[in-house]
Amino acid sequence: MVFNGLRALPGVVLAGLLFTAHSSAEDAPVLIGIESANGPATVARYRLTEYLQAQGCEADIRLGTKAPGLALAFLSGIAGDTATAPILEAVNREGRLPVPVWVTRKTSGVRNISELKDRDLATVAGSDPLGASLPLAALRKQGIIPAPGQLYEAGDYSSALGLLLHNNTYAAVSELGFLKPFITRNSLVVSWRGEPIKAAGWYRRDGWNSKAEVCERALARPQRPDDSQMFAIFPEWVYSFALPNTQYSEDIAQ
Repeated sequence: MVFNGLRALPGVVLAGLLFTAHSSAEDAPVLIGIESANGPATVARYRLTEYLQAQGCEADIRLGTKAPGLALAFLSGIAGDTATAPILEAVNREGRLPVPVWVTRKTSGVRNISELKDRDLATVAGSDPLGASLPLAALRKQGIIPAPGQLYEAGDYSSALGLLLHNNTYAAVSELGFLKPFITRNSLVVSWRGEPIKAAGWYRRDGWNSKAEVCERALARPQRPDDSQMFAIFPEWVYSFALPNTQYSEDIAQ
């Protein structure tokens, strides 16, 4: 190989190419995937990118979790086929794992989900198991399988609650921490309460490297009130993210 009449040594050229490739990999942004959200995803993606950059994490955020080379991925559903545990778990406004619930109005006379047969119900669209699959599974255990015309699919938890409060449905799905501020002032009753579940979180993927640790530390800091626009890309009950086994619990409080 000749440059300007000078012959370069093959080993030197190879070393230079390897150094260039290594530098490119080091300079590449951390690739992060997030399951598509029903909210203003474009604005939320921009706000999250801006926040991470301020924390020293240069990230390329993709809407979707199928892109090759992902370092981190946010999954809103239960990752049954994921071999590794989440590096950060989504928690509700109380710092706890989420609890799926069916909620009804006191004036409806419904006190138990066994009384929801042939009733109009509000669920939440998307892959979040709290929004439909877990509450509907609880109904099936009671022998209740709502007809398609009896299910109203809302875009988020606020909209599902709105359908209930405006007497469009007899019950709505929700998450206990998200729901609590609305219970007393709207005369609501929790008709069914499931177990706390690990329903969402951040997972390391095949493209993970040490640069992603900066992003992980940054993701563990903010809470929804810090930037509600940024959190619009996540399920509405997600208040913040916590390391596994560090969530606030009733046992610790006692």
